[in-house]
Amino acid sequence: MTKKTAILTGFVLVKFVLQYVLISPEYDLHRDEYLHLDQASHLAWGYLSVPPVTSWISWIIKGLGNSVFWVRFFPALFGALTMVVVWKAIDELNGNLAALIMGATGVLFSVLLRLNILYQPNTLDVLCWTALYYVLIKFINMQKAQWLYAGAIVFAVGFLNKYNIVFLLVGFVPALLLTRQRKLLLTPHVLGAGLLAFLLILPNLLWQYNNQFPVLFHMKELAEKQLVNVDRGAFLKAQLLFFLGSLPVIIAGVWSLLVYRPFEKYRSFAWSIGLTLGVFLYLKAKDYYAIGLYPIYLAFGSVYIANQLQTGWKRYLLPAIIALPVLSFIPMYQVAFPNKSPDYIVSHRDTYQKLGQLRWEDGKDHALPQDYADMLGWKELAAKVDKVYATLPGNTLVLCDNYGQTGAINFYTKQGIQAVSFNADYLNWFKLDEPYPNLIRVKEAENSRDELHETGDFFRSSQAADSITTPFAREKGTTIFVFTGAKIDIRHRLKREIDETNNKRR
Repeated sequence: MTKKTAILTGFVLVKFVLQYVLISPEYDLHRDEYLHLDQASHLAWGYLSVPPVTSWISWIIKGLGNSVFWVRFFPALFGALTMVVVWKAIDELNGNLAALIMGATGVLFSVLLRLNILYQPNTLDVLCWTALYYVLIKFINMQKAQWLYAGAIVFAVGFLNKYNIVFLLVGFVPALLLTRQRKLLLTPHVLGAGLLAFLLILPNLLWQYNNQFPVLFHMKELAEKQLVNVDRGAFLKAQLLFFLGSLPVIIAGVWSLLVYRPFEKYRSFAWSIGLTLGVFLYLKAKDYYAIGLYPIYLAFGSVYIANQLQTGWKRYLLPAIIALPVLSFIPMYQVAFPNKSPDYIVSHRDTYQKLGQLRWEDGKDHALPQDYADMLGWKELAAKVDKVYATLPGNTLVLCDNYGQTGAINFYTKQGIQAVSFNADYLNWFKLDEPYPNLIRVKEAENSRDELHETGDFFRSSQAADSITTPFAREKGTTIFVFTGAKIDIRHRLKREIDETNNKRR
């Protein structure tokens, strides 16, 4: 093993260790993770919420036993691979060992530590952005068709994971046209690579077409309920914080693309970051959509700085620059990760509030960061539903208000429950082959007041059996209602509700 390989291996090991220790065992999985994991039982070329790649990874996790260890493993893996790709990019740019260590440190001690805690498409999205930028560097250097086709594959994987990667091309292609490297677009194999990418993503495009393009409904709903609360100033502030300790390196990377002669052929990267950020700002995108932009600029900046500080007194600045991300991580360790109990966070509210961590998608401040509140109460809910379910004879339908409740019950159940909902992808996963004499209805607190009256008329017996009591859980107060002895075949009402919901989405 070479010295470089040994150092890189050390960085990867540290990455994996940190991802497992930066989350307290007091927290359950996140509500989004339960939906993604449930997709393993319903493989398809598309979903209402995400493209299909996440379901394929979930299928692997399910085959490995569906344990929390493996749920945590894959985000950590994608974060580690992002670091490896940046390392390879620095090597391609002829960076020395100091540059390699600088780049790896910048990736390791960054927002990716927070992002890679959760099993969501965002983790693979950042890896795909970084890998596609790396492939573009290789193609600019070598101008061999194989790199165009490699880029097509990376883009297709990224697209089938999260449509966000389209914005990479939205920013990079116009940027390429602004430089001398525009001639690369005339390479004969550009069309071939484009065709390959199209063929790889075609099954998902056909799924979207056959399902009336639910992605458009999802984007409309996102814009109306979440993006409307996005503040452009807060978006820009977040960009500065994502790689805070490495911010000088990223800035140096963009600057080097404009002034450093060895990087002249990569100048399109300088315009690309501005154009892509401009598009995100215009669309009022969530701040984390842009995270995939930055790792490759760590590569440029690391090589540039290491080359500029090789001799004289300047070489003593290198250790300081390399240490900056580590030093910035130390205070962030206290507030940026779910490694503190909910009680601790509530008792230190001012600290979290000043950093904007208590602001949710509704634009308001709450007791905990939204992600943390979304990681509480799920085991309690599943255990209580299991307990009720075990007492009911015959078929029982478990119907929930949202995908978090549904997925959590299905993940933790000891009774083999397959809960459903009219929310998200669960709308398409109802099993209505047999009648249901019993119904367990899981209702959010704000929607539960009239449930006994509204649904109870269709059953001989009804009661509120239990509720979530976990403090600070976003689902606190969610109530479990039990209805037995159906007077009618409730499948007819369910089918009507499914049709109505689908019609709204169209």
